[in-house]
Amino acid sequence: MLYIVLVLVLAALGLLVTALMTASSLWAWVSIGLSVLAGLLLVADWLRRRRRSAAPAAAQALPARAEPEALPASGAAMPEPEEEQTTLIPATGDLGDPADAPEPADASAEAETTADSDPGVEETPEEDVAVLADLEDEVVVVDEHPRYHLRTCTWLGTRDTIPIGVGEARQLGFTPCDVCRPDATLVAAHR
Repeated sequence: MLYIVLVLVLAALGLLVTALMTASSLWAWVSIGLSVLAGLLLVADWLRRRRRSAAPAAAQALPARAEPEALPASGAAMPEPEEEQTTLIPATGDLGDPADAPEPADASAEAETTADSDPGVEETPEEDVAVLADLEDEVVVVDEHPRYHLRTCTWLGTRDTIPIGVGEARQLGFTPCDVCRPDATLVAAHR
């Protein structure tokens, strides 16, 4: 088919050159007709190839049929074929108002489950804050995150850490992690 299209295009080109040399519009129209015919043949070939490639794909997509079941006795009803269950996904806006969602029971547990979110802040009593200000025990921080942690904190995982003194971490505005509870651990070790 492609060879026929090639011959038609070459013939159309030859007729176009002839039309220009002889100043005859007849040859120009014949050239245009051959070009249109070549284009139609290309489209027909493309559609034929597309149907051919779609047929084997459709045959592979069909599941292999099981052996036919025995036919029921005359007068008995044919069994209903099983239908595939379809799961519907709500459209955008049909999910409801986020404010109507119930609050989680434990906000720190929810924070722990999300890998990218920061853990909660450990509540530190005022008398422990005074003790921590004088300590130089080492804690670690993660760049771009507001909490300081013990090296054994499970939230850290494989994140890159920066060692820093606990007093300096507090002065720089870091807050203690609620997962590893560094303030309670360090104060208990100091006492």
